[in-house]
Amino acid sequence: MSGLKCDVFRTAFGWVGAVVSPDGVRRMTLPEGTRPEAERALAADLDGAERDEAAVAWLRGRVCAYLEGLGQDLVDLPVDTADAPPFFKRAWTACRSIPAGETRSYGWLAAAAGSPGAARAAGQSMARNPAALAIPCHRVVASDGSLHGFGGGLEMKARLLALEAKGGRPGRRD
Repeated sequence: MSGLKCDVFRTAFGWVGAVVSPDGVRRMTLPEGTRPEAERALAADLDGAERDEAAVAWLRGRVCAYLEGLGQDLVDLPVDTADAPPFFKRAWTACRSIPAGETRSYGWLAAAAGSPGAARAAGQSMARNPAALAIPCHRVVASDGSLHGFGGGLEMKARLLALEAKGGRPGRRD
Protein backbone atom coordinates (compact mmCIF):
# COMPACT_ATOMS: atom_id res chain seq x y z
CA MET A 1 0.00 0.00 0.00
CA SER A 2 1.45 3.34 -1.07
CA GLY A 3 -0.44 5.52 1.40
CA LEU A 4 -1.67 7.68 -1.50
CA LYS A 5 -5.27 8.90 -1.34
CA CYS A 6 -7.16 10.71 -4.08
CA ASP A 7 -10.38 12.50 -4.83
CA VAL A 8 -11.94 14.67 -7.52
CA PHE A 9 -14.22 17.42 -6.25
CA ARG A 10 -16.28 20.34 -7.49
CA THR A 11 -15.22 23.93 -6.76
CA ALA A 12 -16.49 27.38 -7.75
CA PHE A 13 -14.06 27.30 -10.71
CA GLY A 14 -14.68 23.72 -11.82
CA TRP A 15 -13.50 20.23 -10.92
CA VAL A 16 -10.16 19.69 -9.15
CA GLY A 17 -8.36 16.37 -8.80
CA ALA A 18 -5.92 15.70 -5.98
CA VAL A 19 -3.58 12.97 -4.78
CA VAL A 20 -2.20 13.26 -1.26
CA SER A 21 0.52 11.31 0.50
CA PRO A 22 1.27 11.21 4.22
CA ASP A 23 3.71 14.10 3.49
CA GLY A 24 1.20 16.39 1.75
CA VAL A 25 -0.22 17.18 -1.65
CA ARG A 26 1.47 14.96 -4.23
CA ARG A 27 -0.59 16.21 -7.20
CA MET A 28 -3.38 18.74 -7.63
CA THR A 29 -4.90 19.74 -10.95
CA LEU A 30 -6.11 23.13 -11.97
CA PRO A 31 -9.90 23.41 -12.19
CA GLU A 32 -11.35 21.56 -15.17
CA GLY A 33 -14.78 21.95 -16.77
CA THR A 34 -16.04 18.47 -15.94
CA ARG A 35 -15.31 15.66 -13.53
CA PRO A 36 -14.07 13.35 -16.33
CA GLU A 37 -11.66 16.09 -17.52
CA ALA A 38 -10.26 16.43 -13.98
CA GLU A 39 -9.94 12.65 -13.72
CA ARG A 40 -8.07 12.54 -17.05
CA ALA A 41 -5.75 15.37 -15.91
CA LEU A 42 -4.96 13.37 -12.78
CA ALA A 43 -4.84 9.92 -14.41
CA ALA A 44 -1.05 9.60 -14.70
CA ASP A 45 -0.71 10.22 -10.96
CA LEU A 46 -3.33 7.77 -9.75
CA ASP A 47 -1.12 4.67 -9.77
CA GLY A 48 -1.39 3.15 -6.31
CA ALA A 49 -3.77 5.82 -5.02
CA GLU A 50 -6.96 4.86 -3.24
CA ARG A 51 -10.06 7.01 -3.74
CA ASP A 52 -10.85 8.37 -0.28
CA GLU A 53 -13.00 11.50 0.06
CA ALA A 54 -12.48 11.67 3.82
CA ALA A 55 -8.67 11.58 3.55
CA VAL A 56 -8.73 14.51 1.10
CA ALA A 57 -11.45 16.51 2.90
CA TRP A 58 -8.91 18.85 4.54
CA LEU A 59 -7.59 19.82 1.11
CA ARG A 60 -11.02 20.05 -0.52
CA GLY A 61 -12.15 22.52 2.16
CA ARG A 62 -9.15 24.79 1.70
CA VAL A 63 -9.27 24.72 -2.12
CA CYS A 64 -13.01 25.40 -2.22
CA ALA A 65 -12.67 28.35 0.19
CA TYR A 66 -9.83 29.81 -1.86
CA LEU A 67 -11.73 29.52 -5.15
CA GLU A 68 -14.81 31.08 -3.55
CA GLY A 69 -12.70 34.17 -2.85
CA LEU A 70 -12.66 33.78 0.90
CA GLY A 71 -9.06 34.98 1.06
CA GLN A 72 -7.46 31.71 2.04
CA ASP A 73 -4.11 31.46 0.28
CA LEU A 74 -2.92 27.89 -0.25
CA VAL A 75 0.87 28.36 -0.10
CA ASP A 76 1.02 26.95 3.42
CA LEU A 77 -0.38 23.58 2.35
CA PRO A 78 2.11 20.74 2.77
CA VAL A 79 3.39 19.64 -0.64
CA ASP A 80 5.18 16.35 -1.26
CA THR A 81 7.97 17.10 -3.76
CA ALA A 82 10.33 14.32 -2.67
CA ASP A 83 11.09 13.13 -6.21
CA ALA A 84 11.63 16.55 -7.81
CA PRO A 85 14.93 17.91 -9.15
CA PRO A 86 16.67 20.35 -6.77
CA PHE A 87 16.21 23.43 -8.99
CA PHE A 88 12.48 22.73 -9.35
CA LYS A 89 12.13 22.44 -5.57
CA ARG A 90 13.88 25.79 -5.12
CA ALA A 91 11.73 27.42 -7.82
CA TRP A 92 8.54 26.02 -6.30
CA THR A 93 9.58 27.31 -2.86
CA ALA A 94 10.31 30.74 -4.33
CA CYS A 95 6.97 30.72 -6.15
CA ARG A 96 5.21 30.02 -2.86
CA SER A 97 6.75 33.23 -1.46
CA ILE A 98 4.87 35.42 -3.97
CA PRO A 99 2.03 37.04 -2.03
CA ALA A 100 -1.54 36.55 -3.22
CA GLY A 101 -2.58 39.39 -5.47
CA GLU A 102 0.96 39.98 -6.73
CA THR A 103 3.00 38.63 -9.62
CA ARG A 104 6.69 38.13 -10.35
CA SER A 105 8.57 37.46 -13.57
CA TYR A 106 10.22 34.22 -14.61
CA GLY A 107 13.55 36.06 -14.28
CA TRP A 108 12.73 36.96 -10.68
CA LEU A 109 11.78 33.35 -10.03
CA ALA A 110 15.06 32.06 -11.47
CA ALA A 111 17.08 34.47 -9.33
CA ALA A 112 15.06 33.63 -6.22
CA ALA A 113 15.74 29.94 -6.91
CA GLY A 114 19.48 30.64 -6.97
CA SER A 115 20.04 30.62 -10.73
CA PRO A 116 19.91 34.15 -12.15
CA GLY A 117 19.53 34.04 -15.90
CA ALA A 118 17.72 30.70 -15.87
CA ALA A 119 14.27 32.12 -16.68
CA ARG A 120 13.53 29.30 -19.14
CA ALA A 121 14.34 26.68 -16.51
CA ALA A 122 12.09 28.57 -14.09
CA GLY A 123 9.36 28.37 -16.72
CA GLN A 124 9.90 24.63 -17.02
CA SER A 125 9.58 24.26 -13.25
CA MET A 126 6.22 26.04 -13.42
CA ALA A 127 5.12 23.86 -16.36
CA ARG A 128 5.89 20.77 -14.24
CA ASN A 129 4.25 22.12 -11.09
CA PRO A 130 2.67 19.11 -9.38
CA ALA A 131 0.42 21.05 -7.02
CA ALA A 132 -1.28 23.88 -8.86
CA LEU A 133 -2.76 26.49 -6.52
CA ALA A 134 -0.54 25.36 -3.60
CA ILE A 135 2.44 26.30 -5.77
CA PRO A 136 0.81 29.39 -7.33
CA CYS A 137 2.40 29.33 -10.78
CA HIS A 138 -0.39 31.62 -12.00
CA ARG A 139 1.49 34.43 -10.17
CA VAL A 140 4.50 34.10 -12.50
CA VAL A 141 4.34 36.27 -15.63
CA ALA A 142 6.53 37.36 -18.53
CA SER A 143 9.14 40.08 -17.96
CA ASP A 144 6.82 42.67 -19.52
CA GLY A 145 4.01 41.69 -17.14
CA SER A 146 1.99 39.84 -19.75
CA LEU A 147 0.40 36.49 -19.03
CA HIS A 148 2.40 33.66 -20.49
CA GLY A 149 2.56 29.88 -20.39
CA PHE A 150 -0.07 28.34 -18.16
CA GLY A 151 -1.25 24.73 -18.24
CA GLY A 152 -4.82 25.69 -17.46
CA GLY A 153 -4.92 28.31 -20.21
CA LEU A 154 -4.38 32.04 -20.02
CA GLU A 155 -8.07 32.64 -19.29
CA MET A 156 -7.78 30.54 -16.12
CA LYS A 157 -4.54 32.34 -15.16
CA ALA A 158 -6.28 35.72 -15.56
CA ARG A 159 -9.28 34.48 -13.60
CA LEU A 160 -7.12 33.33 -10.67
CA LEU A 161 -5.19 36.60 -10.63
CA ALA A 162 -8.46 38.57 -10.69
CA LEU A 163 -9.77 36.51 -7.78
CA GLU A 164 -6.67 37.33 -5.76
CA ALA A 165 -6.70 41.02 -6.77
CA LYS A 166 -10.14 41.28 -5.14
CA GLY A 167 -8.36 40.49 -1.89
CA GLY A 168 -7.02 44.05 -1.96
CA ARG A 169 -3.34 43.40 -2.63
CA PRO A 170 -2.85 43.62 -6.38
CA GLY A 171 0.55 44.51 -7.76
CA ARG A 172 3.72 43.38 -9.43
CA ARG A 173 7.29 43.56 -8.25
CA ASP A 174 10.54 42.42 -9.81
